[in-house]
Amino acid sequence: MAIDIKHHKEKLGGNEPEINLVPFIDILFTLLIFLVVTSTFGAASVSDDTGTGTGKPNMTDTAGDAEYYLIPVAGLKKVTVNGVDMSSEIKGNAIGVHARVLDQGDVQIKTSEHAIIIQTPAGMSPQEAVHSPE
Repeated sequence: MAIDIKHHKEKLGGNEPEINLVPFIDILFTLLIFLVVTSTFGAASVSDDTGTGTGKPNMTDTAGDAEYYLIPVAGLKKVTVNGVDMSSEIKGNAIGVHARVLDQGDVQIKTSEHAIIIQTPAGMSPQEAVHSPE
């Protein structure tokens, strides 16, 4: 009895290896879920050089050299700067606040009163502190 090698080679040649991706995708999703569940997410703390948090961003942490930064005021109707009503400067639910005010002044948002109260640094006028967005 002879061994039919030709028939055996044709039989093996027709079978190409298959890669089943379903278990691979299952493992990837399992790892992704594990990483998300075990990770801790927290807000970055904003602090000055003394280590106390002021709630204001440090001007050295901002990118760009804009003179005015837009602050969204959706839902807030009144803006007072050093006691002067500057609500007319609100355009498109935003107001431009001078960079020096954010760095050296004080910005308080009072949602119960629907107001923003701004105290400027010494020597800055209310008209210079806020600007209507363009």
